[in-house]
Amino acid sequence: MIRNIVLDVGKVLVQWDPDEAMRKLDFSEEERSAISTAMFTSGKWAETDRGVLSDEELLTFFYEEAPVYKEQIKRLWDNIDLAIWQFPYVKDWIRSMKAAGYRVYILSNYGEHTYHKTRESGLNFLPMVDGAIFSYTIQMVKPNAEIYEALCERFDLKPEECIFIDDLPANIEGAKAVGMQGIVFTGISDVLAELKKLGVELEME
Repeated sequence: MIRNIVLDVGKVLVQWDPDEAMRKLDFSEEERSAISTAMFTSGKWAETDRGVLSDEELLTFFYEEAPVYKEQIKRLWDNIDLAIWQFPYVKDWIRSMKAAGYRVYILSNYGEHTYHKTRESGLNFLPMVDGAIFSYTIQMVKPNAEIYEALCERFDLKPEECIFIDDLPANIEGAKAVGMQGIVFTGISDVLAELKKLGVELEME
């Protein structure tokens, strides 16, 4: 029996669009391309989620990838909240799950700096949920089994009573490996249909 619904954050509850943030900061196309490679597609950004490096160490990583754009990298870092905004359906969705009797939890790969920059805006749904684990707080990231196990241990959850929703198939496979059911998020309408197939019927406004 499903009792708990566990949600990822990025691209499920909030948009993640660094390119849009750079446009808002009036970066040129050349700047956006170089900085995107240096910070995001190089794989360095994943280190922010692990929570084991300081801001200074992380910035040094990025600067080394594109030293010509050090000033712009710092500007984007200081304004990373421009890359994240909450989808309009989020609070109604959480409210509908709670009203139907389910407990709702967050399990997200998320860096400390980004968390503090977005806590009051993109993440202002957090008071509505029953618990949350952000990867930087426990130095574990999805899809490693340990992070799902940590969620279950902290909140006394049984994996077989959980549905995990994430936009990345690899993270869903990680959840399934510890005994959870999973749904790959491709849009709110699709996920509501998939939840219904699993016996979770929700009424949203």
